[in-house]
Amino acid sequence: MSSLEHRLIGLMEYRWPLLVGFALLVLVGGIVWGVLWYDAQTASQAQDLEREATLHYLTRPADDPKKADTNLKEAIALYKRIVEEYPRTPSAPLALFSLGNALLKANELDAAIEAYKRFVLMYESNVSLLGLVQQKLGYAYLLKGDHDQAAKAYFTILEIPGSLNRDHALFELARLEESRSRPEGALTHYQDLMKTYPNSPFASEAAIRVKVLEVKKSPETAPVTSPAPTTSAAPKTPAKP
Repeated sequence: MSSLEHRLIGLMEYRWPLLVGFALLVLVGGIVWGVLWYDAQTASQAQDLEREATLHYLTRPADDPKKADTNLKEAIALYKRIVEEYPRTPSAPLALFSLGNALLKANELDAAIEAYKRFVLMYESNVSLLGLVQQKLGYAYLLKGDHDQAAKAYFTILEIPGSLNRDHALFELARLEESRSRPEGALTHYQDLMKTYPNSPFASEAAIRVKVLEVKKSPETAPVTSPAPTTSAAPKTPAKP
């Protein structure tokens, strides 16, 4: 028997394992292709919804409050749909951030805070948006009057590696300290901003505030005027007769 015949006989002996292996390979390939196709479809649908929601949000007419309110509500509904139905798509993080902004615009502070906190839990690795989310979260807490939580959100920005809005966070922390009558803390943040980010658009405003706070901190000294010297008139000698 030739070597080719030996190989054919060997293949015939192992034909069933080979057929099963080939079938499994085809099945796995089909599953992978199906998953990729499904992910592509859902990503496309989420992107379309995100585009529609953003269009509603950005085209709120300033001269028609009723229409503006309707557009805002439609944008919120669409953003919520993306977050709930397509949480694993690339559009989901931006949709959740935009949802928080839209809720904040609608003055739904508690719902906006929950949206921002949900972003932190679900998309903490998205550094490009995480700093902005914390900034908006701090602003929402400020509107609620919760200064401690606002300060916590701003301090978190300073701890995010690669965050691009640290200068803004320092500026907001300084303003927050000023509003709480803590000039020393405000000066520290303003000076840190000027030293670390001298080219920041907030640096010039920080320099002005530092001068104002230093003037307020220095004791006010009223000008001292020396009393006018008192001159005693010399006694007149009586004229001789």
